[in-house]
Amino acid sequence: MLSAFIEIMIITIMLNYLLSFFWQTRSRDLIFGLLAFLLILAGSSWLKLPILHQILILVSNVAMIGIIVIFQPELRAALSKLTLKGKHPKEFSQFDRFLDQLATSVYRLSEKRIGALIVLEHEDPLDDYAAKAIALNAQFTPELLESIFMTTTPLHDGAVLIREQTILAASAILPLAEEESQLTRSMGTRHRAALGLSQQTDALVIVVSEETGKVSVAWKGEMTRGIKVDRFKGVIRSFKPPEEKQEKRKLTLRSWLKKP
Repeated sequence: MLSAFIEIMIITIMLNYLLSFFWQTRSRDLIFGLLAFLLILAGSSWLKLPILHQILILVSNVAMIGIIVIFQPELRAALSKLTLKGKHPKEFSQFDRFLDQLATSVYRLSEKRIGALIVLEHEDPLDDYAAKAIALNAQFTPELLESIFMTTTPLHDGAVLIREQTILAASAILPLAEEESQLTRSMGTRHRAALGLSQQTDALVIVVSEETGKVSVAWKGEMTRGIKVDRFKGVIRSFKPPEEKQEKRKLTLRSWLKKP
């Protein structure tokens, strides 16, 4: 009796966590679809329809794999929150605010069909590219990011480099991709530059197409096109730089300052 109660509690907590995580995104449509599928599956068993029941069982096995593949960034972000390491709410609020502002800026540029190339630094430093660009070292704000890519400004032709929540530089020149198998005629120089940098570093590169307004993301030599805002946030969450990175940078600087 006690073991059954414990099982019910664990299942309830798991379902509540997953539902609360996906409910505020378009993934809630998937939840409704799954509930409808389960109702049909239960109905086929209750009405004693063995052929339909067996078909639904086979479909569910394939669908489960597809869901894991399609929603990998969102699932990774959800699982990352289960870590036992102590994290301050302030850290989450700062990153969440940055993520919301970044998404707002990117998709506002997308709606206006203003071309943009945004690089998020990960573990590989982008100092070499920043040194050849226009240094800014400014706190990230949506207004600043959007103003940089306005065609009337001299900084719009190039990439913006972002380290954590700081805009390092603008008008940066990125290496172009040598392999064009992932590129189509509708992709221009921005897409080639995004793919090229993602092939040479572990940075994540965001592209807003000037022609179509579509948002693409290049990471680890792979480009994904036409990403919607909810999936975009899931990708950025899964890409979030390690927290110890900033501490390592501080230690390195401190060690350098202590040198005689």
